[in-house]
Amino acid sequence: MPRPDRHIGRARRRIGVVGLAVAALALSACSAVGIHTDPANGYLPQGATEQSKLVENLWIGSWIAALAVGVLVWGLTIWCMVAYRRRRDDDGSLPVQLQYNVPLEILYTVVPILMVGALFYFTEEAQSELHDVSQTPDVTINVAAKQWSWDFNYVDADVHESGLMAELDGKPGVEETLPTLYVPVDKRVEFQLTSRDVIHSFWVPAFLEKMDLNPSLVNRLQVTPTETGTFQGKCAELCGAYHSQMLFNIKVVSQEEFDQHMADLEAKGQTGLLPTDLNREKLAPGEAELLEEGAR
Repeated sequence: MPRPDRHIGRARRRIGVVGLAVAALALSACSAVGIHTDPANGYLPQGATEQSKLVENLWIGSWIAALAVGVLVWGLTIWCMVAYRRRRDDDGSLPVQLQYNVPLEILYTVVPILMVGALFYFTEEAQSELHDVSQTPDVTINVAAKQWSWDFNYVDADVHESGLMAELDGKPGVEETLPTLYVPVDKRVEFQLTSRDVIHSFWVPAFLEKMDLNPSLVNRLQVTPTETGTFQGKCAELCGAYHSQMLFNIKVVSQEEFDQHMADLEAKGQTGLLPTDLNREKLAPGEAELLEEGAR
C-alpha cells in the first residue's frame, strides 16, 4: 500500500507545475499583446504618460515593503527552527509554557496596523493625484463604449469617429481595422467616459490606468502622454458574448498630426458629436452637465 506522504509529495509537485504554467501563460500573454515589461519598474508595462510614474512608484514601494516583511518573517521562522529544535540530549519535557506576553502581543498587533495604514495612505495619495481632473485639459475627448466597440467624440474639434467590432480571424493586419483614438503628445488629455449599454472598462496597459464606463454616468480621466506611437487598448470588464473583440488602438502623435486627423474627419463629413440619445439609459441628473462643460 503506497505511503500517504508520497501522495502529498505528488500533489505538491502538481501544484508547483500548475503555478509555473500559470506564470508562463501570464508572461506569454503580456508579450503576445505587445506589452513590454522591465525589471526596473517591477515588470509593469512600460508607462507612456506622466501619471505612470505614480503607479510605478506605488507598485515598487509595495513590493519592497512586502519583501522586507517576508525576509523578517522567514528569518524569525528559520531562527526559531534552528534555535529551538529538538536535540539528542533533550529529556522530552516541554519548555516553560507562558499564557501570554503583553509586549509581544502589542508588537504584533500594532505593527500590522501601522503597515496597513501606511499602505492605505500612499495608495490614497497616488489615487487622488491620478484621478485629479481639476486642471483644464488641452484636449477633451468623449469615449463612448458600446457592445462591442467604441465611439470617439473629439469635443474641441467637433468631429467624431464610430468604431466597429474587431473581426478576429487569425490573419495578420487586424490592428489596422480597429477603432483608433488619436491624442497629441505632451498635452493634457481628458477622457470623458460614457457607456451606451452595459458596464465597460477603458484600459490602455501602457497608461497603467483603467476606469469603468457606467451606464447613465460620466467618469473623467486625465493623462498626459509622453511617448509617440500606437498603443493597444481594450475593454477590461466582461461585457457580453464578444467582450474579447472589443479592442481599439490609441495613437499618440504630434500636435500637427493630430490637427491633420481632425481636419480629415471634418473633410469626410464626420462633423458634430454623436448624441447621448444612442444610449440605452439617459444620463443621471447632473451628469449631462459634465459633457456640456467639456463641449464649451
